Amino acid sequence: MSADMPPAPRGLAWSIAAGGCAIVAFATLLTLAWVSATTIFLLFAGILFSVFLHALSDVLGRAIGGAYLLRLALVCVLLTAMISGIVVLGGATIAEQATLLGKTIASQADTVKSFLGQHGIDTSFLDPVTSATPEIPRVKPPDFSSAGTIASGTTALLGQTARLLLGVFGAVGNIFVIIFLGVMLALQPKVYRNGLLSFVPPRHAEKAAQLIDDIGETLRRWLLGQITTMTVIFLVAWIGLTIIGVPGALVLGFQAGLFTFVPTVGPFAAGTIIVLASLGSGWTAVASAFGLYVVVQFLEGNILTPLIQRHAINIPPATLFASQIFLGVLFGLWGLALALPLMATTKVALRHLYKPS
Repeated sequence: MSADMPPAPRGLAWSIAAGGCAIVAFATLLTLAWVSATTIFLLFAGILFSVFLHALSDVLGRAIGGAYLLRLALVCVLLTAMISGIVVLGGATIAEQATLLGKTIASQADTVKSFLGQHGIDTSFLDPVTSATPEIPRVKPPDFSSAGTIASGTTALLGQTARLLLGVFGAVGNIFVIIFLGVMLALQPKVYRNGLLSFVPPRHAEKAAQLIDDIGETLRRWLLGQITTMTVIFLVAWIGLTIIGVPGALVLGFQAGLFTFVPTVGPFAAGTIIVLASLGSGWTAVASAFGLYVVVQFLEGNILTPLIQRHAINIPPATLFASQIFLGVLFGLWGLALALPLMATTKVALRHLYKPS
């Protein structure tokens, strides 16, 4: 054994200590990621929105040209106007659909009662519902003699109201954070890219830059594919519902295209809303709306997504569905909505990690 070599016990102790520190650091990193998962998803959504704005600005540049900041401002104005118009129309459509649905249910109930009566079936059990002067049951007035009862009831009511308001403000606040972060990143993408690379050791800077650029390009292609798919679904649903005669076809078509952002689950939710909205227009409209939903589901799952996204991310459908279930169970709506871009980002990172030198 050479005299300048460290003794074996010391080398073994150093290896054990280094391995233990690595395990602790990795466990700490996982714990931190788990605790701050909502914040991480929020930041990732902001980055995704900035890529979305940047992609639309590039598409607009190919069409009309002009400075990047001017195109970005035009994209933001157009998106704001479109979303504001949809929100206003959506509110009026919801109120109209609710009124029409109530009238339809009352009419169908009278039709069922008449049909049963004509066939000798006793319909007296429906009288309390349809009678003009129903008997009003006596309700025992609450006992407010105890100050503790009043205080506990008031506290419970205030607690529920506070939780509701916090939930609403939290959702609205998250949306504003995503929008603000996306706009700020889209204004100066190169500044933030170079700032991120400044934390990378110089010998790995080139590979890190290539990784960031590849992730950005993959997300850009995926977003452009998603925009194309969402636009086609919007047009098909809008035109189909207009032909069927369902009120608010424009708003329902827009939400169908918007829900397509979440593959597999989104089209199902959009179809459910379309079928429920058509209840007020009669059973023929319901059957037609259900048929339209089947067409939209087939179009999205078997034609648009495979053709458009094949060259963007090329992730097998089973892998995508499994990742949606896994991330949805772990992180709820955040994981469900962002499963596909997260899988695309992970795929690019793994390809760079295991790429031969």
